[in-house]
Amino acid sequence: MLTLLASVLACSSSPAAPIAKDAKPDAYADPNDPAPIPAVGANQAYGVFAGGCFWCMESDFDKMPGVVATTSGFAGGHVKNPTYDQVGGDTTGHHESVRVVWDTSVTDYDKVLDWYWHHIDPTDTGGQFCDRGEPYQTAIFPSDDAQFTAASASKVQLDATHRLPGPIATQIYPVGTPFYAAENYHQDFHVTTPGRYESYRLGCGRDAKVALLWGLM
Repeated sequence: MLTLLASVLACSSSPAAPIAKDAKPDAYADPNDPAPIPAVGANQAYGVFAGGCFWCMESDFDKMPGVVATTSGFAGGHVKNPTYDQVGGDTTGHHESVRVVWDTSVTDYDKVLDWYWHHIDPTDTGGQFCDRGEPYQTAIFPSDDAQFTAASASKVQLDATHRLPGPIATQIYPVGTPFYAAENYHQDFHVTTPGRYESYRLGCGRDAKVALLWGLM
């Protein structure tokens, strides 16, 4: 029973079975290989965000109007091309992160930041919800100087509202911090493995905590 509970409440682990061939366009790829990172096209921009479990952050950003691509991965650490198992060992310095690409004719970075803040607990210094440790701490990884300036200002403004129960703990990393895609089986996990994903998300209490924190309940 304890083993079953642990597997349900863990954000990530090795795949129990190969990905179904009709699960996603690149489903024939080895599930343990790093996923390809989508190119950024004309009238598009990207940023990287860490907000705890990347399954959940990818799902949350996929619901945002204007977002055209999301990729689960890792950023902020000192190990190149890390695997999930390495990051989960809490020795690489990496955070579970999501690279988000959006259509600049539909949305902009300020709106993406606002969406991000409202889907995490930015006051938590030790992780997010049931996931604890450095890999699950919140962080923003700007793709250029304008994003760095905007993210820094947004953090200061949010702190100044005193709306939340503590100071904003989210770290803003330097421009150019590398992002590494996670293994294929982590991508679109909410789509390819919905039962396990929903069980994890409910058991972790993420939505209830976010709703309470931001006054949505």
